[in-house]
Amino acid sequence: MKKMIAIVMVIVIISQVPAFGEESHELNIDSKSCVLMESSTGMVLYENNQNEKLSPASITKIMTLVLIFDAIHSGKIKLTDVATTSAYAKSMGGSQVFLEEGETQTVETLIKCIIIASGNDASVVMAEMIAGSEEAFVKKMNERAKSLGMNNTHFIDCCGLTDSDDHYTTAKDVALMSRELIEKYPEIFKYSTIWMESITHKTKAGEKEFVLSNTNKLLKTNQYVKGLKTGSTSKAKYCVSTVAEKDGVQLIAVVMAAPDYKIRFKESEKLINYGFSNCKVYTDNDGYKTKIKVTNGKKDKVDISTNRFSYVDTKGRDLSKVTKKVFVNKKVKAPVKKNQKVGYIEYYLNDKSIGKSDIVSVTNVEKADYFHTIKSFGLRLLQLQYS
Repeated sequence: MKKMIAIVMVIVIISQVPAFGEESHELNIDSKSCVLMESSTGMVLYENNQNEKLSPASITKIMTLVLIFDAIHSGKIKLTDVATTSAYAKSMGGSQVFLEEGETQTVETLIKCIIIASGNDASVVMAEMIAGSEEAFVKKMNERAKSLGMNNTHFIDCCGLTDSDDHYTTAKDVALMSRELIEKYPEIFKYSTIWMESITHKTKAGEKEFVLSNTNKLLKTNQYVKGLKTGSTSKAKYCVSTVAEKDGVQLIAVVMAAPDYKIRFKESEKLINYGFSNCKVYTDNDGYKTKIKVTNGKKDKVDISTNRFSYVDTKGRDLSKVTKKVFVNKKVKAPVKKNQKVGYIEYYLNDKSIGKSDIVSVTNVEKADYFHTIKSFGLRLLQLQYS
């Protein structure tokens, strides 16, 4: 009888434990929408109304930052380049760093103004620098959003100051653009982790120090938080996209339309803790790198490589048991295109496949022309003669 009672109690206790990915009422989420995403894979670990279209306020600036770093990495601008504040940029209301018309600041300083202090004026200065006008920049924002699969997003400004119904996104889409920023441009953490820093306004009236104070209060209360962006307006209420990392697991927690600023941080932290408790990540950063032969090409060999492979486990399995097998062609025929698939790595856990990673060519190899063929043939003859 005692054994039966014990079994029944165990069953009852287990039934009360929320399964991974259950509905949001299990976590008592009061915000209108939220999503928790593992950053390396983009896997959604938890969500509530993740596709509901809402006003994003200043978390709009995540896409602004994506485009800024796109421009830096493409060579269009440099961190040391100087941008000039227009009358229009100065006129921005809301959160700002009080740039004066004609004032110049470096791109790096303006990035700090955007990510730390959420400067609307700084965002417009950068938009005008990169695209010529905010309108042209916003067009690029929408194009970039489409390329990321952000199908429920439309921007009409670069800072989220507007209350227009035509400016909207979703928690899922915010997570997607946050992931793009941190995965493609991890140097953003150099700026998003700054708690407080001073900049210098240099105007006709002279020089004046201005203190940038980070709007993400979780940086002070949670050791695992690395940024990313807050936002609030009367229409959007309180929003935040938070990035946190612990034991090799990096998470993105997006909270939208929280009833007050404390709840957005509380629920963001609740999501992060839930993710850390329920998932582990296997990552193969090394992959596979070597050279393979190229036939009938201007080069005899081509470098091949794989991208980083990640796998998220939510069942408490031992990821040290992951194994992998390499399947790759011994040679490839020219012409070879960059990123052309030449094989793959398959990963296994407990003898079951958990995913694949393509092995691709690192560079192009053109097909050999007549002159190159004759030259190669002559070199081979010389090698045979003197060998």
